[in-house]
Amino acid sequence: MKLVLLTLRLLCLACLWPVTLLNNPYPNRKKSKDVYLAEHGKNRFRGRIDYKLKRKDSTKSLLIKTEKLLRIEDHDFAMRPGFGGSAIPVGIDVQVESIDSISEVNMDFTMTLYLRHYWKDERLAFPSSNNLSRTFDGRLVKKIWKPDVFFVHSKRSFIHDTTMENIMLRVYPDGNILYSVRITVTSLCSMDFSRFPLDSQNCSLELESYAYAESDLMLYWKNGNDSLRTDEIALSQYFIEEFHPSHGLALYSSTGWYNRLYINFILRRHIFFFMLQTYFPTMLMVVLSWVSFWIDRRAVPARVSLGITTVLTMSTIITGVSASMPQVSYVKAVDIYLWTSFLFVFLSVIEYAAVNYFTTKEEMKKLKQLKLSGYDASQAMAFDGCFHDQDIELSTFPLSDLNTDPCVSSKNSTTPDLPPVLGTRLRRRRSIRQSVNHIMSNSYKIDSYSRIFFPLAYFLFNIIYWSIYS
Repeated sequence: MKLVLLTLRLLCLACLWPVTLLNNPYPNRKKSKDVYLAEHGKNRFRGRIDYKLKRKDSTKSLLIKTEKLLRIEDHDFAMRPGFGGSAIPVGIDVQVESIDSISEVNMDFTMTLYLRHYWKDERLAFPSSNNLSRTFDGRLVKKIWKPDVFFVHSKRSFIHDTTMENIMLRVYPDGNILYSVRITVTSLCSMDFSRFPLDSQNCSLELESYAYAESDLMLYWKNGNDSLRTDEIALSQYFIEEFHPSHGLALYSSTGWYNRLYINFILRRHIFFFMLQTYFPTMLMVVLSWVSFWIDRRAVPARVSLGITTVLTMSTIITGVSASMPQVSYVKAVDIYLWTSFLFVFLSVIEYAAVNYFTTKEEMKKLKQLKLSGYDASQAMAFDGCFHDQDIELSTFPLSDLNTDPCVSSKNSTTPDLPPVLGTRLRRRRSIRQSVNHIMSNSYKIDSYSRIFFPLAYFLFNIIYWSIYS
């Protein structure tokens, strides 16, 4: 059996040997030239494809050429241009795109602007036959020196990066450089609310070099007052009165003097919104509180309800205004108006309390004078001396006492007051104390005087207030 299997294996090898010889008659020799070219031709073709793909990535290849052109690797750009010499001048040019928000509570504003820097770095000079500049994006900016300008008193800021970083670098053949960046910054604005909402706010955005003092870097406005340009800006609560640049120096005790640039703008608040939301409702509440002066003083629920309603409404208005304002330690103009109006409303409630008190006191005094017996004095608390309960027998009152009552005498007496006869002595003019006692004994006159005094006093207050703050 083993012999048969060995014979079959030898026959199979004998059949396959000619085919192997046809494919490679010299197995120990190297492959022919055609086979070598055929195999390596694929690799060469693949290399051509890779080379074409690399050629398509032109930004990468141009960046390498630019670095060689500008000799970036030959210089140390960690040092400023002209290190060891005079200060390098850096011009600043700003275009304000928008003022996004102004917050009274946080005392800050948010602004979007284009910040442009101009300086000269001879290390980046390059030969050019046509004297044309080259423009680059943010990738090359990271490899060269640039001014370290920051915003003083800024709370937060960022460079826009949609769809790429909004950074532009332009290099001229002589080494002059333009570096532009689009930034949104939120900065502090010290606001004075003593005249709020009839106020104007003066805010500024301040620029300064962080590391380089005046002896190393000099910041200046590139084109003077024309260095600050603005687009058409419209705000909901403010009107922009003025935009102007300025400059100055800042002293730090440990590092020295630094150049500082200012972007100043004046904001004047629109008053119409606050007239509708605060002043007009307050005026209406004060006028509404005066209605109680024409309501009968016996209508206790009506007058008390009206007074409490106006007081609570004024408290709501004051609370709403205070919630939208910073917690400052001084009095604002709107506080003066609101609290004075609240005082008028409160005094109208106190006025009725005084009327009710003096009326009751007057009634009790009359009851003591008449010495009524068996009369329930608690019934007199509900009346004013002009009208009495049906259970009271008015016939027990003497006629002379009835005539002394102001209401009865005014109704029953039809005899006009006679003028004084010639030769008689005129009555003295009443003193202030007598006038007060007369009003207290005739409490119904308090409402009559209040109808005139309260409107005149509030009208006078408005004249003084608007003449001072407007």
